[in-house]
Amino acid sequence: MSSSSNLITMRKIVQQLRFEAKINRVKVSQAAADLQQFCLENAQQDPLVTGMSSNPFKPPRVCSFL
Repeated sequence: MSSSSNLITMRKIVQQLRFEAKINRVKVSQAAADLQQFCLENAQQDPLVTGMSSNPFKPPRVCSFL
């Protein structure tokens, strides 16, 4: 039973390694350049960069007369 279990485990490992070997890799320098370009293109819509004019989480004021 032990050798059978070991064989199944090894097959799963080989299958996982084959799957990972097929993944397309991108160089870190290219990924960094792409990320920088994306950030620069979307900086105007980012409230963390530009700030917000008002607090969107502030509860709306309700004016009611009793």
